[in-house]
Amino acid sequence: MPRTFICKLIAACSCAAVLSGCAGSIERWIVNTRVHQGDVALARGNARDAELAYRLALRVDPADAQARAGYVEASAALAQIEYTKGNFDDAVATVNEGLAIDPQSVRLAALKATIEQAKLQREIVLSNYPTYRAAGLEIQRAYQQLNATNALLLRNLKHFGYTFDTNQLTAAIKRSYELQLELARNTNRLILYRQLITSGVPETPGRSSASFGAGSLLPLP
Repeated sequence: MPRTFICKLIAACSCAAVLSGCAGSIERWIVNTRVHQGDVALARGNARDAELAYRLALRVDPADAQARAGYVEASAALAQIEYTKGNFDDAVATVNEGLAIDPQSVRLAALKATIEQAKLQREIVLSNYPTYRAAGLEIQRAYQQLNATNALLLRNLKHFGYTFDTNQLTAAIKRSYELQLELARNTNRLILYRQLITSGVPETPGRSSASFGAGSLLPLP
């Protein structure tokens, strides 16, 4: 084999090795840059940009441990934000993307369960919204009625201020007790109302009557 050909072959192989090494170095540089961008974005609380940066790093090197860990963390943070805003479908989709990278992530699994539970509760609330809305308006009216009783109490006190008629004080005391009872009753209604909205499971009529009396606005049918 001619010496010139051998030299050319060696040179070609050397160039290929150099180019291969350069390509590997460029890929490593891209991954490191994207991971750094993700770390900075995450530190600044920008989960969306962080998720994008880590995702771009994984496109270059799907096996990079730092990019994978960062992507999972960013996905959890972004899903939490979407969940807080009530974007349950987007939040679940983001969690699923993170689980595709790390199926064993306890944080993502727990977050997904929380989001799905909240989504179910919202669906229950929406399906019962007319009933819940009516009960909420009744509670509002009950609190507004307290203003009328309080106004009468203040009028009794004012009358006493210039008549010194103790009957006015007696009436004020009576109305003060009425306010306390109504406030306690309304507070109980609020507590039960919150439980209904949270659980989406209406109480039974028998249980409600035993707890709040026949005059209670709740439970909801």
